[in-house]
This record gives sequence, C-alpha cells and structure tokens, in this order.
Amino acid sequence: MTKLYCARCVLPISSSPIENGAVAVDGALIAAVGSRDELASSFPEAVVHDFGEAAILPGLVNAHSHLELTAMRGYLEREEGDFFAWLKKVTVARLERMTPDDLYVSAAWGAIEAARAGVTSLGDASDAASSSMRAMRDVGLRGTVYQEAFGPDPGEARSRFDELQEKVVILREYETELVRVGVSPHAPYTVSAPQLELIAEFAHGERLPLMIHAAESESEALFMLEGRGPFAEGLTKRGIRWRVPGISTIRYLSRHGILSTRPLLAHCIRVDEADIETIKEADARIAHCPKSNAKLGHGRAPFSSFVKNGIKVGFGSDSVASNNTCDILEEARFAILTARASEGRSESVQMLNAELALRTATLGGAQALGLETQTGALLQGSQADFAVIALNSAHQTPIHDPQAALLFSSSGRDVLMTMVAGREVYSGGQVVTVDEERLRARMIEVSEKMK
Repeated sequence: MTKLYCARCVLPISSSPIENGAVAVDGALIAAVGSRDELASSFPEAVVHDFGEAAILPGLVNAHSHLELTAMRGYLEREEGDFFAWLKKVTVARLERMTPDDLYVSAAWGAIEAARAGVTSLGDASDAASSSMRAMRDVGLRGTVYQEAFGPDPGEARSRFDELQEKVVILREYETELVRVGVSPHAPYTVSAPQLELIAEFAHGERLPLMIHAAESESEALFMLEGRGPFAEGLTKRGIRWRVPGISTIRYLSRHGILSTRPLLAHCIRVDEADIETIKEADARIAHCPKSNAKLGHGRAPFSSFVKNGIKVGFGSDSVASNNTCDILEEARFAILTARASEGRSESVQMLNAELALRTATLGGAQALGLETQTGALLQGSQADFAVIALNSAHQTPIHDPQAALLFSSSGRDVLMTMVAGREVYSGGQVVTVDEERLRARMIEVSEKMK
C-alpha cells in the first residue's frame, strides 16, 4: 500500500523546495514528490503520516566513516597532535583488545548512531569489513564497506594482495541489495607502490569501488616529498626501504594506477591547484571530513575549490575516534563556516550557502559513493531513502528559511524518522531494526575492555 509522508517543507535537492509537501512511497521506491494536496488527490487510498513542522529531505550520506572504531570514542584524546602515535594506538587496541564480536558491536553501535542522525548511506573503511557489513545490514543502512589493505614492504606486495583477494571472496557472501564490498589500500605510507598497482588492477577487473586516505597530514607530505618524518622513521626501524617519490600524494596515486579507478579520496587537505586538476581529470571523488581534520590538527581542505572545479564531493565524519560524533548536519555546518572564515570574501559567502551544504550532504555524498542513480535526491522511481527533521524546537524558531534552519540551527538530534528503501529504520525515538538496549550494554562492556 502507498504511504504518504507529509511535512511543512520537502527538499527534493534536485529541484526547488516544496512548501506543504509530500513524498509518496510504494514499497522500496518513491512513487511521487509534490505538494500535499496534489499527492493526496493522486493517492486517495494512501496511509498518511503527517510530521507537521518538519522537513523531509534525501537521506544524509556519510561518505567516509570507520564504524568498527566507534568503541574508541574519546579514547585517543591524549594522542591528538601526534598522528603516528594516534594510529599506532588505534591499531594496537583493535588487534589486541577487541574480539570479532566486539568489532561487530562497535560497528553496529556506529550504524545506530548514523540512523538516528538521518544518515541512510555510508562509505565505511574497515579492517574487519565483515563486521561493518553485518552491522549495516542489520540496522538497515545502504552503502559500501571498503576492506582495508596494508603492507608497506614492496617485497610482500604479492602476498599481501593475495590476502586481500581472499578476504573479498568471503565478503561477497555478505553483500545485499543495500550493502556492497569495496577495497581500500589504506594510505600511500602503509601500502607499497607495487601493491597499489595490484589493487588498482584488481578493482578494475572485479568492478570494485576503491577508497584511499590521501593527502591527509603534514607527516604524509614530508614522507612523500622528502622521505622524512615519523612515517619514514617507522619504516626504517622495521628495515623497510622506501624510495622517496618526491611528488605529491595525488600525483603518486596517479602514477601507480589508483586514480584510474575513479577512487574515493578521503581528506585531500594538502593539495594544490595541480593536484585538484588531476583529481578532476580522473573523475576521482572526495570525502571531505572537516571536523576530523581540524580535531587532529591536520588543517583545512580547500572545499570551495573542490566545488568550483566540479569535483564530486561529499561530507564524511571519519571515525568517532577522531570526531566524536557521526552527525552530517553538524559536519556540513562546520564545513561551510570554516570555508567562509578562510575565504573571507562576500562572493564566497554567497556560494558557500545552505543550499550547497545540503546538496553536498545528500546528492554530493551519493555521487562520491557512486550511488546517485539510486539515492541522493527525492525523485520518482528513486529508492525511498529520506530523513524527516523537526523544525519546531526552541533553537530553530522562528524559521524564515527552512534550508538555513536545517544547516545553521539543526543537528542529527532533531531527526524524527530515517527511511532506507521504504523501510523505517529509525522512528518514534528508537532504531527499530535491532535491539538498541542490548547493544548499548555490550558497548559499555567493550569500552571497559579498552581501559
């Protein structure tokens, strides 16, 4: 039976806002989008859900997350400022203190947080991809889980690559209509050039989406350009030889075939105009993670330059180990405000507006993940992925512009309902697809182990 979801404002993203709008849902698909009166007339037998003073918009897209690290929220505060030490503590905790079930619980709790915040799709990077795939499947979210690969020693490139292939074969069994597997050579300082080339060729042959952390930190830039810094020192201690490329990360990834896969590049903080042009020409995509970038002291990515150059870009939370929350509305606000502060020009302020931010948080993220034919906009025939966000709280009232209210006054805590493929996964103040209280209790147990 058709269902009609109505609200004060519907934001299709692909077209102008609709006052007193509605979205008709038939099964997993959007049957129609328009005014409430029009759709009520077209679907007289529909079950009506009226949210009143609220906005309906496409589901938010978290283009870069690490769900399995949710248990590390607030765990690494003392290591911030020393990225090498931060990464080492993450790795040790994940490998030595967390069981496979702990990793699933951590990922599931992250998926719950995402659903509560109106996120319907994720691009999740994971060293335990089966845990994240199961978590997203159980909560009912859409997206890609990128199995991470490591191996900085060129001599181990083939064996490390063989391990990745074996993992992907197993992960195929976890794929559903909503959740698919991808691959992620972790970063240019943790994966050797020969292995990067093998993974790029593999991604092409298997039609696998690829994601990589790129141009994220000063340490990475020193490593790539001059062969010094903590990453270089770490390889030397392990007896691994590293030939300094003397070029930017983006040019390096292009040289070794990664950009030919049209990858998702997470961060892209330390890029220049030539790098941005290279990204554009390759039709690579970017996950912009402004809060994580700032919290770790890595700097600010040139978001406005990405937009001006027509690069497909979405917002990412990164892990809550470096961000502390998975809230894409908050991420969008932070992105716009920091870009405005940096640009400091009236024409930039006009471009960096609420409309752009909401488009990036929805359709932009879908494009970054290659999901734009399924989700990202409210269109007839598209998947019924959307969020309903309240507009009647004290911190939002009065409202003169619903889009501005969503960006500058709202957060994930204002979400009333989250739907994925026509299924309400968050409604009535709780995620309805899993046992939240059981998972909350398990998360507390896992956090105690982390101590």
